[in-house]
Amino acid sequence: MDPLVITVAPTGSIPSRDTTPHVPITPEEIAGDCTRCVGAGASVCHIHVREPDGRPSSRKEYFRRVLEQLRPRTDAVVQISTGGRAGSGYEERAGRLDLRPEMASLTTGSVNFPEGVYANPRDLVERLAERMKLLGIKPEMEVFDTSMVEGAVDLVRNGLADPPLHFNFVLGLKGALPATLKNLLHLVETIPPGSTWTVSGIGRAQLPMAVHAILMGGHVRVGLEDNIYYARGVLARNVDLVSRVARLAGELGRPVATPDEARRVLGLAGP
Repeated sequence: MDPLVITVAPTGSIPSRDTTPHVPITPEEIAGDCTRCVGAGASVCHIHVREPDGRPSSRKEYFRRVLEQLRPRTDAVVQISTGGRAGSGYEERAGRLDLRPEMASLTTGSVNFPEGVYANPRDLVERLAERMKLLGIKPEMEVFDTSMVEGAVDLVRNGLADPPLHFNFVLGLKGALPATLKNLLHLVETIPPGSTWTVSGIGRAQLPMAVHAILMGGHVRVGLEDNIYYARGVLARNVDLVSRVARLAGELGRPVATPDEARRVLGLAGP
């Protein structure tokens, strides 16, 4: 198996200081949390940003500040989110790509989130993919149900993305695919040969999905974006979640990837 690529998603758009004091809000806090997580074994940092009051933000300047602080402190792969919770229009979601991260998330279809529809119409997905390809940014295909795998493959057919593809299976979110081993196996069998994949288990599914991925040769995303608890009733810090996955990988005989090893595994050219 390839070394295990651990992605940390420290912030997201949902966790608030009302639910956990550990969620980073400012660009400085986000960069600091990512730096600590890289020291614990993460090699990819999945970046969302917030307004000072904690609301999700699409401001390019906040993304810039995170990258400016991260790059001198760590050689981790930076993956910017193009998710639509902070703004659903193309300009809001594409502007941050001008910062030229090595990777960016790209959800290839729409899904019902608990708070409303997460809309990713086909023309928007194709425009984002086209922009990523022009700037040399590798997309991480965000998959909430099986049909989104086909959406990613269509981008390759239309010349808007290049194989090998990398997928992130988001499992356990209400309204999307449940976090079961059967669903994970089906998704892994559905993606094109030669693709790489990560799994993001939501809430209590984060730990069991991580263990399955370690054993199956996939990769793992953890962080407060997806799960704010370390154990029942015990709030987590991002570094706790990363450290646990790194420790489990060691116990199970799977080495943890350095950032440069992650670049090789994910097919990145480097910063």
